[in-house]
Amino acid sequence: MSHPNAAFHRRIPALLSVAVAVALVSSACASTTPATSSAPTPAPSASPTAPASAAPAGSPVGSPSAGADAAADAVYDTVETQVQAIRGLQATRPVARQLITADELRTILTTEFDQETPPASLAANERLYKALGLIPADSSLRTLSLDLLSSGVAAFYRDDEGKLYVVSKTGEPGPTERFYFSHEFDHALQDQNSTIFKDFHDVHDQSDELLARQAIYEGDATLLMTQWAAANLTPADLGALLAAGNDPVAQAVMARTPPILSQTLQFPYTTGFAYVTNVQSNGGWPAVNAYFSKMPRSTEQILHPEKYTSGEAPVAVTMPSDLASRLGDGWSVPLQDTFGELQLGIWLRGAGVANADATKAAAGWGGDRLAVMDGPNDAWGVAIQTVWDTDADAVEFEAAAKTALEKAGGSAQVLPGAGGKTRWVVVASDPAVLGHVANALGLGG
Repeated sequence: MSHPNAAFHRRIPALLSVAVAVALVSSACASTTPATSSAPTPAPSASPTAPASAAPAGSPVGSPSAGADAAADAVYDTVETQVQAIRGLQATRPVARQLITADELRTILTTEFDQETPPASLAANERLYKALGLIPADSSLRTLSLDLLSSGVAAFYRDDEGKLYVVSKTGEPGPTERFYFSHEFDHALQDQNSTIFKDFHDVHDQSDELLARQAIYEGDATLLMTQWAAANLTPADLGALLAAGNDPVAQAVMARTPPILSQTLQFPYTTGFAYVTNVQSNGGWPAVNAYFSKMPRSTEQILHPEKYTSGEAPVAVTMPSDLASRLGDGWSVPLQDTFGELQLGIWLRGAGVANADATKAAAGWGGDRLAVMDGPNDAWGVAIQTVWDTDADAVEFEAAAKTALEKAGGSAQVLPGAGGKTRWVVVASDPAVLGHVANALGLGG
C-alpha cells in the first residue's frame, strides 16, 4: 500500500525520480573515485564514445545488429562488463535491453498499472488515502500515480521478462542512458543471483515489508550506479546528466504530488541508498549480498538499522477474520494491509504535526494492520490497529494522531485497544457509521 499498485511496483522495481537523480549525480560529481568496495573496481576512465546514430528509441539494442546498432550494443556491453566488475556479481544469461521514448513509457506504465491493480484495490486505497487526508478529496489516485511514475521513471527492469528498459530522447547511448542502464543491469544481476523479486510476486497485503525490501535492492542498485558514474563518466558527462535531471516539468509534477506517493517512491532510493552504503562500506558487497537471503521485515528496520541487526521483527497484528459479517449485510472488506512506521510518519507530518514530533511519535511503532470497509448506501469505514513498543509510545502516538485526524475526510476517533500499547485510528463516513464500525471491532465507540 505504499502505492495502490504494490504488485505493479514489484513487477517494475527500478524507478528513479528526477529529484533523486540530481542528488545522486551531485554526489558523484563531488567524488573522483568510487566508494571503497571489496570487489574489483575499474579505474576512472573516459566514457565510451557514443556513435553518431544509435538504435532508434523503442527498438531493441541487445541483439546482434549492424552499423550504428552494433556500435550502441558495444557501448552497453562495456557498461555491463564495468558493472559486473564493480558489483562482484556475474550474469548467468544475456539481458535483453530496449530504449523507449517518454510516450512509450507512459503507455507501458499505464498498461501495467491497469493490469496489476484491480479496480477494487485501487478504489480501496483511494478511500484509505482520502479518509486520512493524504490526497485531496477530489483527486484520482490512478491519475496522481501515473503522472508521478511517468515523470519520475528514468528506466526499469522487468523480472518477468528478464529485460531492462531505458527512457531516451535521442536513442543514443549518451551519459544519461548509460547512467540508468548501469542501475537496471544491477537489478538484472540481483535477479539472476537471488530470488529477491520472485519471493514477493504473490504478496499483496504487506506493503510496509515490500518498501523495506525495495530499500535494499534499490539502495544496492543506486549505490552501484553512483560508483559506476564516478569511475566511468567524465565531468562533461556528469554536467549533461545534471542538466537532463533539471527538467522543470518533472519537478513540477513531483512538487504537486502528495507526499504519501512521492516520499514512498523516493524512500528506497534515498534512505535505502544511505542504508546500503553503510552496509557496503563496512563489509563490502558480500555484506550487501547477505541481505538477499535475509531481507528486512519493516521500514522500521531500515529507519533504525540496529533493529534489523538485533532481529526486532514487527509485532503480528490481525483484524477479526469475520469483520465483514460483524458489520452486517451489505458490508465488505476490500483491503487489508500494513502501514508501517514510514507511512505513519508521512501521514502525521502531512496532517499538521510538527516534523520532529511526528518522527518521534512514529518511531515507537511495533506493528499495525489496517482495513478498509465498504457498506450499503455509500457507508464506509477505515480502521488502523497500531501496537507500540511501550505504553508511553502509545500515548505519544495518540496525541499526534488526534491532531492529524483534524484533517480526516470523515468522522474520526482514536480509541484504546487491549492493553496499554494498542491504539486504534477509526475514520468513517459519518458519526453513526463510526460507532457501528467501532462496535464491530469490539471498541465500543
